[in-house]
Amino acid sequence: MMYGLFFGDSITYGEYDGVFGGWVDILKRYALQKYNEGSNELILFNLGIGGETTEGLIKRIPHEMAARNAAEGNIVFIGYGANDLAIKHDVPMVNPENFKANILTAIKEAKKYSDDIYLVSILPISKNIDGVVAASGKLRSNKEVLIYNQILKDIVAENSLNYIDFHSAFMEDKEVLLSKDGVHPNEKGYGIIAEIAIPIIEKYL
Repeated sequence: MMYGLFFGDSITYGEYDGVFGGWVDILKRYALQKYNEGSNELILFNLGIGGETTEGLIKRIPHEMAARNAAEGNIVFIGYGANDLAIKHDVPMVNPENFKANILTAIKEAKKYSDDIYLVSILPISKNIDGVVAASGKLRSNKEVLIYNQILKDIVAENSLNYIDFHSAFMEDKEVLLSKDGVHPNEKGYGIIAEIAIPIIEKYL
């Protein structure tokens, strides 16, 4: 039996998807269905928390990993940045330097329990909210998304990890795949994400 642990914010949690419950839940159902056919058992845990930044991640990852440690191994997915890069009162919630340091800290913790670590790209945002202050008081821009995604790509290259590029998959059709708030995917968007992620978990089934 293996565990798949998905750390992230509301996009990992599956907010705004009233149909499927988000991409991790689609994967969870897929893994359960596959198991009935006599393959390896892979239990997936959705550890996404809405609004969380990497500051929250580094506080909880040691405890979450210790509490869920499968004998046959753990696969860890880390999907952060959409809140870290949000600017509130003229400052990013977590600046690029701290974002990098936090992701590296989280990886160090994950490595105690796992050899399979995936960093998940940040999604693009809708043109309607690019550089606009939202009702939450947060301002996001696609320029920042590219900067933070580059940090993730560099970390992956320097640490021989895996990168999941949902960003590219959304770029062309982002206005169709994002919900009205311009940040979260809609049902269709979460479906696209799941389609990209299914072959990744297939390897462990």
